[in-house]
Amino acid sequence: MLDLKKLRLLRELHLRGTIAAVAESAAYSPSAVSQHLAQLEREAGVELLRKSGRGLRLTPAAERLVARTADLLDVMELAEAELRTSGEDVVGTVRAAVFQSAMLALMPAALEAMRTVAPDVRVELVQREPETALRETWLRDFDLVVAEHYPAHAAPHHPGLDRQPLTTDAIRLAVAVEHSAIDSVAAARDLPWVMEPRGAASRHYAEQQCRAAGFEPDVRYETADLQAHVRLVETGNAAALLPDLIWTGAEPSGCRLVDLPGSPRRTVFTSARSSGSEFPAVAVFRRVLAEVAAALTAR
Repeated sequence: MLDLKKLRLLRELHLRGTIAAVAESAAYSPSAVSQHLAQLEREAGVELLRKSGRGLRLTPAAERLVARTADLLDVMELAEAELRTSGEDVVGTVRAAVFQSAMLALMPAALEAMRTVAPDVRVELVQREPETALRETWLRDFDLVVAEHYPAHAAPHHPGLDRQPLTTDAIRLAVAVEHSAIDSVAAARDLPWVMEPRGAASRHYAEQQCRAAGFEPDVRYETADLQAHVRLVETGNAAALLPDLIWTGAEPSGCRLVDLPGSPRRTVFTSARSSGSEFPAVAVFRRVLAEVAAALTAR
C-alpha cells in the first residue's frame, strides 16, 4: 500500500514546483524529500519523476496519483472533523491568514470572544495579502483565510475552498484636511498617491478609478501597510483610496473622506477548505468572526 505521507510530498512537488519549496513547507531537508519521493517511486513500481533541466517534472502516472491524493486528503480531513465533532469540548488549533485592516478591526474582539466561548482553542494569526493567503489555504498551509475583493476585481477562486461573507465597507477618497477643495478623484489628479504594491486588488482598483477619471496617478509611495497610507495622507503627502474598515476604533482626524460615485464597497469574507470547514474549532472561529463583523456593521 502506498504511503500517504509520501503521496502528499508528491502532491506538494506538483503544487510548489521545486524540492526546496516542498522541503520548506514540510519542514524536511531537501535530501529527505528526495529520498521519500524515490522510495515512493520504488513502491509504486512506475516512473513518477523525470529530469527537466535543473528540476523535476511529474510523469502522467504521477499526475494521476496527485489527483487521487487530493481526494484522499479531503476524505482524511472530513473523517478527522467528524471525529472532533463527536466530542463535547471544542479544542484544537486554528491557523488563519488575515490581511491588515481585518487584523486591526476584527481580530482583537474576535480573540477576546474566543477566550470565552472556546477557551481551549488556540488561534494563530499570520498577516498575508488575500491573493497569496487563498492559495496557501488551498495548499493546506492555513485552516482559514480572511480575504477581500474589490468591485470588478474578484479574488481568485481555488477548487475546494468555500466562501462565507463577513461584511462590506465603503471605499472613499482620503486627502488631507487642508485639501478642502478636492471633492472627487479627478480633482486629486495633481497630488502624489500612495497605493499598495502591484498585484494587490486595492492597487488595481485605485489605478482604474484614476484612469476612469482621466489621468494616470503619480504613485510616489508604495506600501502594503495601510496605517502608513493614513499617515501619508494626514501629513498632506499623498491621496489614497481607503476602505472604511481601516478607521475602526480611530477617527480620521487628519483626513477628509470624500464619497465616490455609486458608493462602491469592498467585500470581506472568510474562506476554508470544504473538507476542513466542519472542524469544530474552525466553525466556532468563523461564527465568532461573523458576530464581530455584524456588530461593527451595526454601529
